[in-house]
Amino acid sequence: MSLPILPTISTAFIVLSAITVAIGWVQIKQRKIEQHRKTMLLAALFAIIFFVIYASRTIFIGNTAFGGPDQIKVYYTAFLIFHITLATVGAVMGIITITLGLKNNLEKHRKLGPITSVIWFFTAITGVAVYLLLYVFYEGGETTSMIKAILGF
Repeated sequence: MSLPILPTISTAFIVLSAITVAIGWVQIKQRKIEQHRKTMLLAALFAIIFFVIYASRTIFIGNTAFGGPDQIKVYYTAFLIFHITLATVGAVMGIITITLGLKNNLEKHRKLGPITSVIWFFTAITGVAVYLLLYVFYEGGETTSMIKAILGF
């Protein structure tokens, strides 16, 4: 089995992001504030790298359609919508949480941080599941780039 390089790399970065969020969570519980700050910024960097790879691939190469059995496509699509919703909410909350921390608004940061982290963990887990369903468990379907779809070539 040959795995596609860009989706594999981008999925690895989202996993690294979730792992570093977990490490940052442990660090703040241990009151290692400076290490926590650096770790969470690294987690954000990993998430940004994921997003740049994902967005670039989507625009220039395209998204891969689900290639599994038709009878489970509707479940995959519902799961994908759930994942995309989680990812969007998690990303926005991540930006807000990091901004609050960097601005030293620690009361709000402490309240939002654990919620954001849990959402991010579920985003990473569901993202890995989407990757597995698209490229490992089933052979991916057709890939069409946004540029081709929009411009018609």
